[in-house]
Parts: sequence; C-alpha cells; structure tokens
Amino acid sequence: MAASQVTLKLLIDTESKKVLFAEAGKDLVDFLFYLLSLPVATVTKLLKKKGEVGCLTDLYKSLENLNQTYMQPNQNKTSLLNPKSSLNANGLPLLLSDNHDQTTAVKFYLCSNSNHVSDVLNTMCPCGYRITRALTFVNSDGAANSSTTAGTTTVEGGFVRGVVTYMVMDNLEVKPMSTISSITLLNEFGVKDVGSLKEKIVVLGIDEGLKLLKASLECKNVLTSVFLGNIDVEYEEVADPN
Repeated sequence: MAASQVTLKLLIDTESKKVLFAEAGKDLVDFLFYLLSLPVATVTKLLKKKGEVGCLTDLYKSLENLNQTYMQPNQNKTSLLNPKSSLNANGLPLLLSDNHDQTTAVKFYLCSNSNHVSDVLNTMCPCGYRITRALTFVNSDGAANSSTTAGTTTVEGGFVRGVVTYMVMDNLEVKPMSTISSITLLNEFGVKDVGSLKEKIVVLGIDEGLKLLKASLECKNVLTSVFLGNIDVEYEEVADPN
C-alpha cells in the first residue's frame, strides 16, 4: 500500500520569507515525478474541488453534463473523464484519495460475438455487437518490488533510488543532495547571514499533495506557497558549521 504521509525538511530564509530548498527522500521525489504522468483530465478532476483550474474545470463539467447520446458509438465519456496514467502507481506515496483508480488493474472488454477487445465498455464492435464482457489485464512487469533471477538484488518500486537524499528546490527542481551544492546555492541566493536560516520539518498528507499539485500549475515558488502561507511558524536553528 502506498504511504499516506511523507516528511521533508525545509531550509527557510526568514529574512526573505521563502523556502530555499528542501531535503527529501525517495518517497516525495517519486510522488513529484509521478505527477508528470497524470493526464490533464485527471489533474482537473483532482483539483476542481480545491478551486477552479482555469477554464479546464468548465470544460470538464461540460463533458460530465453531456448526454452519452451525443457521443460517437465507439466513444465513452468515462474514458475522457477518468483516464489512466501510463505508469504503474503501485507502491508510490501520497496517492490521492480521489485517484485510487490509478492503482487498479487495466480493464479490457471482449465482444460476446467475436474476439474483438476494447478498453472502453459498450464500444460498438465491427461485427455489430456491443463489447461488454469484462476481462482483466495482468501486466507482465510484475509487482512494484521484484527480484532478479539470482535472488541477490531487489529492484525498488517508484522512479529513483532510496539510498540518496534529494534536494527539492522551491520550483520543484530535483537534484541529489550534497554539501557542496548546498553551499553553492546559498551563494546563489545571496545569503549573507547564516543566522537567518532556519529548518522546519513538515509532514505531507493527501491534502498537502493536492496543494503541491495545484501550486505547481500556478507559480514558481511552490514550497513557499504551500508551507509558508502562514509565516508565523516555529523553526529549528540551523547548526553553525563553525
């Protein structure tokens, strides 16, 4: 089962009141990369309860309200309103509660009069019958965790390796964490007073995952927008390297 919460450590410049970057593990990075695979309709469906997603919300609602009789016989509204990600989401963290269909097996349907198959229920078959018999497709990739034939190496699920700490920038750019890169970034940000830097550990659940997704479509300072909306928060002192 996917994790319902993940944690990350924010490095905050209290003078400029912004998040410089965050230290994150595999779980958060896997979630961020998985967002790239979500179809536009899925993103719209997830975020329309959080507020408008431009005119996409109106377009989505118009299709919801459109009677199926206006659709082509070989088309179904469900395939447009609830598209599947092309990637296997099993084992990924922060899978959004409204999007659990992303983790189910792919469904196929067989015509009762021929061998024609479709991934859309009630599609009109070339033979003239409706395709209605449900089949289940089993992906040959296997489960999220699989072993090599030798049985000595285990392949992790998700996208990135779990033995690395990652640096997630305010604009969600991801890179491996290192002391040198951290110091270089502080110079790039023009931080002159190390005393103004504070750490804050935050926990992300389903709601924060949705906020990250929404903010990523609206601005370049995603972490600051999501986690410093209320600037009156408690910080931890950053250890003086000297």
